[in-house]
Amino acid sequence: MAETARHSESRYGNRPTMKDVAARAGVGLKTVSRVVNSEPGVTPDTERRVQEAIEALGFRRNDSARVLRKGRTASIGLVLEDLADPFYGPLSRAVEEVARAHGALLINGSSAEDPEREQELVLALCARRVDGLIVIPAGDDHRYLEPEMKAGIATVFVDRPAGRVDADMVLSDSFGGARAGVTHLIAHGHRRIGFVGDQPRIHTATERLRGYHAALADAGIEVAESWVSLGPTDPARVRSAVETMLSGPEPVTAVFAGNNRVTVTAVRVLAERERRIALVGFDDIELADLLGITVISQDAAAVGRTAAEHLFRRLDGAGHAPVRVELPTRLIPRGSGELPPAP
Repeated sequence: MAETARHSESRYGNRPTMKDVAARAGVGLKTVSRVVNSEPGVTPDTERRVQEAIEALGFRRNDSARVLRKGRTASIGLVLEDLADPFYGPLSRAVEEVARAHGALLINGSSAEDPEREQELVLALCARRVDGLIVIPAGDDHRYLEPEMKAGIATVFVDRPAGRVDADMVLSDSFGGARAGVTHLIAHGHRRIGFVGDQPRIHTATERLRGYHAALADAGIEVAESWVSLGPTDPARVRSAVETMLSGPEPVTAVFAGNNRVTVTAVRVLAERERRIALVGFDDIELADLLGITVISQDAAAVGRTAAEHLFRRLDGAGHAPVRVELPTRLIPRGSGELPPAP
């Protein structure tokens, strides 16, 4: 037992310090500091001895202490809705690339679409003194962030607007994208088009529903209550909604899916049907090109990159009023959205 304890202590004990390096190299602490921080005033032979000691001990510079002396931690936080959602992969990667170009570390976490968890995670990142935040909101009241923002933590909201605070935001054109997708279905002869979307408290869901209604109104089509279903995007709920729309004496002939998770379930449901049903999905999905799924594509990487660039401009001292950037979406026809109504 004692041997195990000693082994654990040697393996997981204190990290080597500059004092340890100085003792091993036989130099003063200031000399080690100069070598570590690439400062002049050290002879080549002394620098070699210090570097050998650093390598032998496995010493790593304490960047946290160094950047704190400069008033920055060189880190930013990214709060996502769901780390498993494919949309957030390229978004997070783009944010990380911009952060890396600015010499900053990215720390991310998931709110799981829970406003309380979002607040808890955001404030935990603030307590760790991140320099800035990029937040995909789960809630609709962000006044809890006002003290942090006044204290200098730059904040950009992404995908959905901030609630009850003034801050920069970067969004995709959910309204315009949905309007274009539904207009595309109408152009291919559809008059009974179902909409399956996310929960109505979510900004993107309501904007896409608004675009759906606008496209049908433009065509003079009155929407039946049975054509619209909003709610959780779990497969069971979405399956039930799509199957209900496809039943009855006047079923829908096309479906507009409000996000990538809805689209995946809708594809499965429609594949089980003998009658071919048109489908357009908001957000691209994996293998959509091979499956022939027509989508409204939003550029997640551009959203993340734009948000991060705005964040670092704020950190560099930009003092202009909060801005709202809305990036365009793109219709990609691949076959499913071009099917005519079944006779």
